[in-house]
Amino acid sequence: MEDLETSAIQEEEFEKKVDFKLWRRLVQYALRSKGIVLFVIAANILVASIDIIYPLLTRYAIDDIIAGSRTDKILPFALVYVAFIILQALGVLGFIKGCGKLEMKIAYDIRQDSFTKLQELPFSFYDKTAVGYIMARMVSDVSRLSELIAWSLVDILWSGAYVLGIVIMMLVLNWKLALIVLVVLPPLAVICVYFQKKILRHYRDVRKQNSKITGALNEGIMGAVTTKTLVREEKNSEEFRAETGRMRKSSIRAAVLSAMFTPIVLCLGAIGTGLALYAGGMSVTGKWVVFGSITVGTLATFISYSSGIFDPIQQLAGIFAEMQSAQASAERVIHLIDTPCEIADTPEVIEKYGTSFEPKRENWEDIKGSVRFEDVSFAYKEGEKVLSHFDLDVKAGQNIALVGETGAGKSTIVNLVCRFYEPTEGRILIDGVDYRESSQLWLQDRLGYVIQQPHLFSTTIRENIRYGRPDASDEEVVAAAKLVHADEFIERLENGYDTEVGEGGGRLSTGEKQLISFARVILADPRIFVLDEATSSIDTETEQLIQNAITKVLEGRTSFIVAHRLSTIRSADRILVIRGGRIAESGTHQELMKLRGYYYDLYTTQFKKDAVSRIMTEG
Repeated sequence: MEDLETSAIQEEEFEKKVDFKLWRRLVQYALRSKGIVLFVIAANILVASIDIIYPLLTRYAIDDIIAGSRTDKILPFALVYVAFIILQALGVLGFIKGCGKLEMKIAYDIRQDSFTKLQELPFSFYDKTAVGYIMARMVSDVSRLSELIAWSLVDILWSGAYVLGIVIMMLVLNWKLALIVLVVLPPLAVICVYFQKKILRHYRDVRKQNSKITGALNEGIMGAVTTKTLVREEKNSEEFRAETGRMRKSSIRAAVLSAMFTPIVLCLGAIGTGLALYAGGMSVTGKWVVFGSITVGTLATFISYSSGIFDPIQQLAGIFAEMQSAQASAERVIHLIDTPCEIADTPEVIEKYGTSFEPKRENWEDIKGSVRFEDVSFAYKEGEKVLSHFDLDVKAGQNIALVGETGAGKSTIVNLVCRFYEPTEGRILIDGVDYRESSQLWLQDRLGYVIQQPHLFSTTIRENIRYGRPDASDEEVVAAAKLVHADEFIERLENGYDTEVGEGGGRLSTGEKQLISFARVILADPRIFVLDEATSSIDTETEQLIQNAITKVLEGRTSFIVAHRLSTIRSADRILVIRGGRIAESGTHQELMKLRGYYYDLYTTQFKKDAVSRIMTEG
């Protein structure tokens, strides 16, 4: 729930002010397809121009053809009218086709930028951001934005051009009568501003509740087993019902405001048309001379314009209301794309080593594998240090084991080695050089990292093993699997190495997934190995086989092993006992046993438990 609370805090920050720079950013996504945008603009102007011409054709028909009884002009007039209809139909067709392409292109670009950002962000971002929050940004919010930019913003071009054209034509036809019609525009503007602010506030609340619901759904699905074992179904349903109830109330409020907005605009439009009809009618009959002489055709054109001008204004108001509701989505997507990377290479490093997406591998130095912590302090949250003035010197090729109680800082140390996090104080040197002077990819490309709960991708076993080295041959994949004895269970499967593992490797046991992850790391041939309680999910017999294989693989390579089973680290070059973010004891297994300190107590206690477990199993 902490992740959801963090997301909620981020949502609240958005409500402090409206960031109008967002629209410039959104237009920039559209301008990446300048050809399509120009085509759509041209189609919009064409359609709007023909819409403006139609009332003028009506005026000509009334004043020249009907009033003048010029039947000889009917056929040419009809042909011109049909030509305009065909031309407008082609413009509408081009408009729809162009907008469809633009929508897909914008969605593609935004998702691509968002996914690229997610690849760049460090572990700390995922520590405090819920999966549901990210998924809502990538799926529903991006869809809303692409539709908004491609259709609503382009519709604004048509509406704007149409309204501007009508205003100009009315002023040209009779500027005095035009002012009578346009008098209703100021109150309409005031109403628009009022409703837009209200609608924006409620739609922001809807999007905030949507993020919470998406996160709750994700937690409910991922934690289904835990929910059932703890009999939490009723409580979870109550909590979810409360969240959806809040979203329903906010949605209803927003819908009611939107529903009120349209009839108000229609009412003002009717008032404007009524004024034009009354004043124009009095002028046609000669009862009023203040507006000058007005023909029946001109009056008909004026009425058409005065009623037509409010249609695009109403559409503009509806679009703007939709933009306000979607602006909440825009804020969240842009916030994701603009999220600063807490761990980022300097421009000088990028110049030499390249980026994660455009690496300059020709400039990469080889890694020997020495690692040194110099007065390193680290805190996940300000004021809560996990490591304090930590020093450690590891020679290239050494096998270092870390043991200690939960929360002592073992995983933090190896994550700092991998530069998944960076020290808040002090520095870490790889081969004698501060690793912030080299690129992240340069270091992480030479790392092999195996965690307690491995993740497999929804593809075949072969492709999962090959994931770290896409160019590896099938023979190399099989060799890596054999080295960790994964081939034994793989060959028993119906499709062998081409077996689909399912989402997250769900078709395999935890131990089988771990064997595949070991094979994957070995195939990548890293210079530095990190095993974070990597064998805790494997049975003792398989663990011993893997341990023998790892011993061979680790020869000449630097390795850090966070161990739960102390029997697996007896051969380590050095064992570090971590307590309270510091090294409490250090030495080989034999040296620490002679010391009879914390490690001795931990080892003997675990040895006794394992002995009792074996006796009970055999009995």
